[in-house]
Amino acid sequence: MRQNKYGVPAMAAAAALMLSACSSSGDDESSGGDGGSGDKLTVGIKFDQPGLGLQKGSEYSGFDVDVAYYVADKLGYSQDQVEFVQSVTAQRETMLENGQADMIVATYTMSDARKEQIDFAGPYLVAGQSLLVAADDDSISGPDNLDGKKLCSVSGAVPAQRIKDEYASDVQLYEASTYSECVELLGNGTIDAVTTDDSILA
Repeated sequence: MRQNKYGVPAMAAAAALMLSACSSSGDDESSGGDGGSGDKLTVGIKFDQPGLGLQKGSEYSGFDVDVAYYVADKLGYSQDQVEFVQSVTAQRETMLENGQADMIVATYTMSDARKEQIDFAGPYLVAGQSLLVAADDDSISGPDNLDGKKLCSVSGAVPAQRIKDEYASDVQLYEASTYSECVELLGNGTIDAVTTDDSILA
């Protein structure tokens, strides 16, 4: 498989493709710190993104995990007081609103629509949008080659719809629950490309 990066306008990159931790209002009277509930801080992360948020057994690793521990420390929590829960893209706002997570630290595009529901902090990482295609597929060199192709992204994410709106109106969008599922579908030829932030595809 190969990754195909493409440029986006500077304003779009700044406004629509930033990754950020976000926080719910929390419980300011908790004994553990300024943002959690009681003696633990529940943090939503991705479980299937090596280098960012990955679960292997009872161990968690990746940049988002490190950021979560850093923020937790600043809020007065030790690492053993941090409880990680899986934050599937389509459920993130709901998890914050119903108290399933005190904060989400995951690849999370900051958008105006989302800012109406939740608060963002950051960004702590800025990423560009890319495509992942099969190594032997020479028909796709960028987002404007996707008309008639099947493009996978996850439910609740914005990159695939952005390509349909701005580059290839006839692209067929396929929504998966995770990017791991998208990559598996790409490998078996069910879809033609995967799109999301370059840090995830890497």
